[in-house]
Amino acid sequence: MRVVVAMSGGVDSTVAAALMVDAGHDVVGFSMQLYDQRDTDTGFGSCCSIDDLHDAKRAASVLGIPHYVINFQEQFKKLVTSNFVSEYTSGRTPIPCVHCNSELKFTHLLDRAVTLKAEGVATGHYVRVEKDPKTGDFLLKRGLDLAKDQSYFLFGLNQEQLSQAIFPVGNYQKTSVRSYARERGLPVADKPDSQELCFVQTGEHVQFIEKHAEVQSGAGVIQNLDGETLGNHNGIHRFTIGQRRGLGIQSREPLYVLEINAATRVITVGPKRALERNSFTASNVNWIASTPPTGPITAATRIRHRQEASSATVQRLEGNRVEVCFNEPQLAVTPGQAVVWHENDIVLGGGWID
Repeated sequence: MRVVVAMSGGVDSTVAAALMVDAGHDVVGFSMQLYDQRDTDTGFGSCCSIDDLHDAKRAASVLGIPHYVINFQEQFKKLVTSNFVSEYTSGRTPIPCVHCNSELKFTHLLDRAVTLKAEGVATGHYVRVEKDPKTGDFLLKRGLDLAKDQSYFLFGLNQEQLSQAIFPVGNYQKTSVRSYARERGLPVADKPDSQELCFVQTGEHVQFIEKHAEVQSGAGVIQNLDGETLGNHNGIHRFTIGQRRGLGIQSREPLYVLEINAATRVITVGPKRALERNSFTASNVNWIASTPPTGPITAATRIRHRQEASSATVQRLEGNRVEVCFNEPQLAVTPGQAVVWHENDIVLGGGWID
């Protein structure tokens, strides 16, 4: 069948394309241009840089497949970077990778694939998709290499998207992927992995926000749990729940950010023990199964990508929301982050922490 492969220029997506070619499919490589490569003052990091696009084109040439660069600048700005800025200036901590993967790659890229009469879109994500023989639903499963598993970032996929999604490297260990690339003579076999937040240089998200924000969040105060003012700050976008360093205040004991009030611009800090929470709500929930559960479920649940899952009860609420109640307290439950629950390797759903 004809398959469109999203090629970022990295080893994972390149091997995904190679696996599709070696399986005998008619493969077309797509790379996304996410910002104006001629503009040296965008403030962007290394996301889909000109070098990455060249690497993808070189790899496509080795594989003998056509390769196209698609301009997704407007979509990327609307779905990813504008959301990133607005969330931080609203006192929340976003995960742009979820929006990029679910909304950009598996919505807009699928639309482009249809124009080429492609039957599927393949990516280099370390996840798996299978069809449940009992229900007919498509299942999103964690990658075989749990150290590289990326299912947390794809909880927003629906049944239609999963029916057309192909994840060729999901059944491989990362070491095997690199070995395959070397054996296949691919030019990116030893290329280092990119950082997760690829459009902002490490440690420069504050500068990025201040450069791209239409309205600055403004100065405010830092206070303790008793309401005592401990210091001042230059914007709530500089803080996230659980943050300890860079608070600009002095204290005899370590203090952590407990709450960010966007309306008053007050940052509340306190001891680490005050970060513990057992329950919270989440909105814009996606249940991957075609028929969501009618009652509460108990599932392995994560509030961060690189975190061991803990048992929690997930109860549906009105308005596409859920209440999540953990058996054991969790540290730094952060508004704007994703909560994802699964049963063994099967991802059941997820949402955005309120």
